[in-house]
Amino acid sequence: MFFLSFFLSFFLSFFLSFFLSFFLFSISLPFSMSLIFPLLLFSLFFLQKDSEENEPTRHPYVVVVAIDFGTTSSGYAYAFTKEPECIHTMRRWEGGDPGVSNQKTPTTILLSPDRKFHSFGYAARDFYHDLDPTESKQWLYLEKFKMKLHTTANLSIDTDLHAANGKKVKALDIFAYALAFFKEQALKELSDQAGADFDNADVRWVITVPAIWKMPAKQFMREASYKAGLVSRDNPDQLIIALEPEAASIYCRKLRLHQMVDLGNKTALNGYSPTENVGVGMTQAKEHVRRNRQSRTFLVENVIGELWSELTEGDRYVVVDCGGGTVDLTVHQIRMPEGHLKELYKASGGPYGSIGIDYEFEKLLCKIFGQDFIDQFKIKRPAAWVDLMIAFESRKRAAAPDRSNPLNINLPFSFIDYYKKFRGHSVEHALRKSNVDFVKWSSQGMLRMTPDAMNALFKPTIDHIIQHLTELFEKPEVTDIKFLFLVGGFAESPLLQQAVQNMLQGRSRIIIPHDVGLTILKGAVLFGLDPSIIKVRRSPLTYGVGVLNRFIEGKHPPEKMLVKEGTCWCTDVFDTFISTDQSVALGETVKRSYTPAKPSQQVIVIHVYCSEKESVSFITDPGVRKCGTLKLDVSGTESPAARREIQTLMQFGDTEIRAMAVDVATSRSVKASIDFLSQ
Repeated sequence: MFFLSFFLSFFLSFFLSFFLSFFLFSISLPFSMSLIFPLLLFSLFFLQKDSEENEPTRHPYVVVVAIDFGTTSSGYAYAFTKEPECIHTMRRWEGGDPGVSNQKTPTTILLSPDRKFHSFGYAARDFYHDLDPTESKQWLYLEKFKMKLHTTANLSIDTDLHAANGKKVKALDIFAYALAFFKEQALKELSDQAGADFDNADVRWVITVPAIWKMPAKQFMREASYKAGLVSRDNPDQLIIALEPEAASIYCRKLRLHQMVDLGNKTALNGYSPTENVGVGMTQAKEHVRRNRQSRTFLVENVIGELWSELTEGDRYVVVDCGGGTVDLTVHQIRMPEGHLKELYKASGGPYGSIGIDYEFEKLLCKIFGQDFIDQFKIKRPAAWVDLMIAFESRKRAAAPDRSNPLNINLPFSFIDYYKKFRGHSVEHALRKSNVDFVKWSSQGMLRMTPDAMNALFKPTIDHIIQHLTELFEKPEVTDIKFLFLVGGFAESPLLQQAVQNMLQGRSRIIIPHDVGLTILKGAVLFGLDPSIIKVRRSPLTYGVGVLNRFIEGKHPPEKMLVKEGTCWCTDVFDTFISTDQSVALGETVKRSYTPAKPSQQVIVIHVYCSEKESVSFITDPGVRKCGTLKLDVSGTESPAARREIQTLMQFGDTEIRAMAVDVATSRSVKASIDFLSQ
């Protein structure tokens, strides 16, 4: 009796669901976005995949390997799916700089004069440094090139980068070379562990990107992954794009009290007052990491950490990811009992990373020695310029609010020699003649900077970060913030830590994880093990397409009216898929139906538009731009039906926008893709 009741209940539910779906799909309005698309069925609604949410995470892969592709430094980490609590960081890199931790390797790449890949990281930088100055002009050396993907307005697969010698090289080739290098290193390490060749098909790859990156930049990284052989186009799900502050947030859920520095603690911590915690706590953390550096395995809690146990349902926190190129801010809310995360405000930030301090140092050098000389020196002595910036990087990390003794920066001999040939007088003479009083010449051949001079180089970048944080905390969604997690390599700076403390004035506890430079990397591994941990995200932009609607007098502008076969239509209507800052759950889809113009049509191409504004009426509105194309390959799905309906589902709740499609009449899958790089 129970079985019969269950069967009837199931059959009735299935029948009603099928009837409702059929009814919804049968409602349509004709339109023509161009001559190609005569019909769009306006059936927008969201489908919540509750059943999928409750399914346990399945792991078709043996291992998850995450690559943290940073502006200044990069690395990888991995975890086996059968031992998710053990995160292994990459083998220790050879090389290093005085005063700089080598947990990762510099994001530097070297190509031979015939444009073949030569080396990456410390190996690239050291080889380039040892080249004869004349010979080095023929080699292509690139560093800090990741920012090009954020700053290029019309990014495409043909975008170029400039090497240190001024020569152009395809950005896609450089990113592909770098990813292929990490693939080779990771697979070799895994093979050594396994005692046999490790199959790439058993690896789920994760690549981290800033949350503020637009879709073209994310797609660019995916295209580079295809070119590098990381994954194939036939199996795109083998690669996951992880957002850097989200990865940090996921890792911070696992923190134990001894794995972090609490700057916002009102009481003494480790014997230091809150003010003394600035810098001192990180020094202790670095020493703890140094002592444990031989162990490359990090154990994480299989449940939430001690810090997380202080959070209750609905508590809010902010993650501030301060990297080399960008600063990313995300606001999350905890959802109990599983500890899932909900994004409360769309990711924000800007190009306020630590390389901004390098630019300020370069401006200082131009003020002292002249813009013309610095420009020529970078071209004529590129390897020496790299040496100079390495020396500055070491001293930059020694800057602190309470520092009283000066900082000395070594000038390469070739700088001193080339300046004398270029100007006809010495570097010491230039310093005496300049109006820069806080930089002196040392008899040991160094620039001697006062602490105030070094701190002044930090000020513009830190001011940008504090201004953005201040504006964020004024948003209604960003109130009652319990914790602020400061992560990323730049988070180690005592100057930045103090500025954030002064801005918050005790409103939130400031937490900095130990080994802060690896926080994103370890979080990316955890994300690869469970990509569903972020349940709700916010759309960064408004997305939609242009359609024809029936013209309504008084509502639509007269100049938008189009008369076709006796019917008045309004052109350029913006059909919104999703609005900026709209909350969208993982697995939710936006549904549209399209019909080919004629039975023989093989491909449907639809322009996708976007805007930062929440409300958009027409694709011609100010601020609306074409950002991509939706392509439906309907070849091979011919149907005897008079009107072919291609049902399209688009997912906006993931880190990338995805599209799926099916021919309703034949139930066959239709190849669907959204391209943001070919505009």
